[in-house]
Amino acid sequence: MPRVLLAIAVLAFTVYCVVDVVQTEEDKVRGLPKLIWLAVTLFVPLAGGIAWLIAGRPRGILQPRPGPRGPRPPRGPDDDPDFLRGI
Repeated sequence: MPRVLLAIAVLAFTVYCVVDVVQTEEDKVRGLPKLIWLAVTLFVPLAGGIAWLIAGRPRGILQPRPGPRGPRPPRGPDDDPDFLRGI
């Protein structure tokens, strides 16, 4: 049973990495060309996936996207200087 669970975990990790390689834009891939990363993650499942996550995946993929440029609008009445002047 543990062997089956380990095989399923490696398969799920490999599928995740392959899908991540395919969905990543070509110009954002680091290290190797996208096609090579795809081959590495498919033919060397565990080590290739780990290598992709460490060396090939774009940096900052989990960080939120930057907001619009310029001053942010007030979030509440106590952040609005015009409102505070009228009190």
